[in-house]
Amino acid sequence: MCAVPWGRAGWAVSDDRPMTAQAFSIAHATPADVPEIQALVRALADYERLDAACVSTEADLHEALFGSRPAAEALIARKSGISMPAAGFALFFHTFSTFLGRRSLWLEDLFVRPEHRGAGIGQALLTTLAGIARERGCGRVEWAVLDWNKSAIRYY
Repeated sequence: MCAVPWGRAGWAVSDDRPMTAQAFSIAHATPADVPEIQALVRALADYERLDAACVSTEADLHEALFGSRPAAEALIARKSGISMPAAGFALFFHTFSTFLGRRSLWLEDLFVRPEHRGAGIGQALLTTLAGIARERGCGRVEWAVLDWNKSAIRYY
C-alpha cells in the first residue's frame, strides 16, 4: 500500500437496491481482459498521480487474477455495443473479520473512464460487488479513498 493519506468507507452487505437496465454491461473479467485491465490500472494511476508507483505488468495481473492461486478478482464495465476500451473496472479480494467470523470483500480499485462518468457505471459496479458479497456470505464490503479525491468522497 502506498504511504498516502486515506479515509475508509464501506456499507453493510444487506443492501437490496435493485439494478435497473442500463446501456452497459458488468461482467467478471476473463484472461482476455487483462490488457484492458492493465490500461485501466494505468489510467487510474495517472488520475491518482501515482504513475511512479504503478509498476505492475500484464503478466503480474494475469497471475494475480487467473494464476494457480488467484489473489484478486475483477469486474469489467462495457458500454453496450462497444467492446474496447472498457468503460471501467472494479478489482477486489477477500479479507477476514475475526469479530464477524466471516469473510469480507475489499474493493481495491474502482475506476470509470472520465468520458463514461455520470452514466451509472460506478453504481452498477458497486451494486454488483455487493451482490457478490451477499452471495458469498460476506459480512461487509470495504474500501479506502484518497483524502484529496473530493469527487470520490462525495460519490461514496
